[in-house]
Order: sequence, then C-alpha cells, then structure tokens
Amino acid sequence: MAAIWRSRHSRKFLQSSPSLSSSLSPFFPLSNPNPIPKPNPNPTSSPIKSFERTYFDYQFSRENLSCFSRENFKFGQCGSICRFGAGISTSSSGVAEKDDEDRGRDDGGGERPKVQDLSWIDLYLPKQARPYARLARLDKPIGTWLLAWPCMWSITLAANPGHFPDIKMLALFGTGALLLRGAGCTINDLLDQDIDPKVERTKLRPIASGILTPFQGLSFLGFQLLLGLGILLQLNNDSRILGASSLLLVFSYPLMKRLTFWPQAYLGLTFNWGALLGWSAVRGSLDPAIVFPLYISGVCWTLVYDTIYAHQDKEDDLKVGVKSTALRFGDSTKEWLSGFGIACISSLALSGFNADLGWPYYVALMAASGHLTWQIWTVDLSCRADCNRKFVSNKWFGAILFGGILLGKLSS
Repeated sequence: MAAIWRSRHSRKFLQSSPSLSSSLSPFFPLSNPNPIPKPNPNPTSSPIKSFERTYFDYQFSRENLSCFSRENFKFGQCGSICRFGAGISTSSSGVAEKDDEDRGRDDGGGERPKVQDLSWIDLYLPKQARPYARLARLDKPIGTWLLAWPCMWSITLAANPGHFPDIKMLALFGTGALLLRGAGCTINDLLDQDIDPKVERTKLRPIASGILTPFQGLSFLGFQLLLGLGILLQLNNDSRILGASSLLLVFSYPLMKRLTFWPQAYLGLTFNWGALLGWSAVRGSLDPAIVFPLYISGVCWTLVYDTIYAHQDKEDDLKVGVKSTALRFGDSTKEWLSGFGIACISSLALSGFNADLGWPYYVALMAASGHLTWQIWTVDLSCRADCNRKFVSNKWFGAILFGGILLGKLSS
C-alpha cells in the first residue's frame, strides 16, 4: 500500500510539473514513467509477463538514475546516457576527452570557439592576444618539443663525463625553441595565406581566416625575432653565427612544398639545427664525429614523424597542388619510414659510441627504437586522427633519448 501511495503521488507531481518532467527526459529516458502495471490490453498474454515488463522498465529507470551518483558525476562516467549539452564528446568508456593537438584543428580566436576547441588561450589570455597566440601555435606545444629535443640532446652530450648538463643552456635553448618555432609558424602562415584557406586542417588559422592581416602577422614576426635575438646574443660568437645561419632554412622551408616532394627532409635540416648549435654553445666548437651523426639521426627522425603528419593532408595537397613525402611514397610509406627509422637509430648509436656514453644510453636507445617501430607499424595512414596521435607521441621518443644520454653521461 505504501508503495502504491508513493507511486500515485510521484505521478501527480510529474503531471503537475510538465517543465520538470520534460527537462528530465533527456537525462532519464524512462520507458515507462508509471510503475503501476496497466490493464493488459492483450488477453492472450500473461499478467505475470506484463508485470515483468513493467518491473524491467522500472529497474532500467533506476539504473539511469544511478548514473547521477557522486562518483559518476565527478568523473563523467555516465556514458552516452548522461550528456551535458551539445559539443561535449565522451569516449567509449564515457569519460570526457579533450586534446587540442589530437584534433589537429585551429580556431582563429576572433569568435568564441566551440566547447571542444577551448584551450588555455581562451581561458587565460585577453581577447586581443588570442589570435597571435594561435598564430604562434602556443596551444599546440608539440612543435616546440620537436625543435627543443635535438638541442637538449646536444647540450647533454657536450657535458663533462659524470656531470649534469648546463642548466642555463637548457633553459636558454628551451626558450629559444619556443620563440623560433612560433616565428616559423608565422612565416609559414604568411607565405601560405593562399593555400591554407583551401585545406580543411588550416583554413581557420588567423591569417587564412582573415582575423589577422598580413601586416599584423609581419609585425608579430618582427617581435618574435627580436626576442630570439636576445637569446642568441647570450651565446658565444661562433654560436651566434651558426644560429643566425639557421634563419635561411626557417624562411625558405615553407616554399619547399611548392618545389619538391621532399619538404619533410628540408624540415629535418631546419628542426635539427640545434644538434649542432647546442654543442657549439657549450664547447665553443664542433666535434664532427659526435654532432654530425646526431644531426643526421634527427633529420631521419623528422622524415618519419613529419611524413606521418603529412598523411593528414594528402587529399587536400593533391587538390591544391603542393607536394610531400606522403604523396611521394604513397603505398610504400611504411617501407620508406622503416628505412629512415633504421638510419636514425644507427646514427644515434654511432654518436653515443663516439661520445663514450655508458650502458644506460644503449638501454634507452633500445626503448626509443621500440617506440619508433610501434609508430611506423601501427599507424593507420588513412586515419587523420591516428596519424596525428602518432605524430604527437614523438615527444616521448625525444624524452626517452634525452634520459638515456643523461644517464649515459653520468655513468661514463
């Protein structure tokens, strides 16, 4: 009797509050809001089966209600049943995921971006600064990592045996990598302002979308280069010349995809210049037996990760008429990447041997080669999201190798 009384009053409450019941319906899809069995319209069916169906509906409703427990609400474990507004994606386990780098998308910063595109730029920077931060790709730090790691490797290799690398140099080169990568992105967007609007992944970049004018982009580039000059002037004279010469590569790289199918190789020459510069900044000269194999390994590494990255845009590149190793290799991409991966690991082994690194380096080198093998043989080159995930994972390749060089230097 008590259960019937509660059911009647709860039904009256829902009927008297249509707004409440309609607002709850998206979250609680009650297949039968009335727990009292109705008269059986089919005389051939059993009353017991009718009651079982009603009881099942009631139990299903209780399971939906249970998704609002404190633990599930806190960690978003409601899955596809409990979705709090459009645009918030949930994973297969129901946990909300958001990774700006994995999405491979840019928002210009002028209009309020969608929920899934929000980043720290939108949360913490003034509205006027957001387009410039996006122009420098500050919300996508993977490029900075890929530019910084060869510098860190070289600086650590140049340290005295049994000693830690120069912390000041690591900090200077880390800051320089952030500034130079941002300047490179600005140059790229200025030179590609006729191409970017035609490519799905790049059409919302600040200059391509018209949020920033080319003059504003050029002014911002001057500001970035001025800050980079402040970093370069803190190095020795040989390193200043060597560092300034890298600007020729930085400025000419965006043009390579119009001229050759090997722009990724040219990017490798540009992004791994720090393998030469880091050693020079510490030692004041170059040791070809150590830094040249390190530089070659970095170029081969870049050919691996940037070819994977280029497979995201191969359809658009064909339409626009630009070139890449992804188009050059085609169905033989994994075979080519395997060759570059072998050359990368072999050059790293030679560089470490010539630098007299201890055994921990070779253990880390084996782990790094395993990571590279995993990338090459598991990447789905027809899936943009997977290509981007594998590309982003290269920050861990650089970290593994840095740890191996550090431990190898301390144990030598």
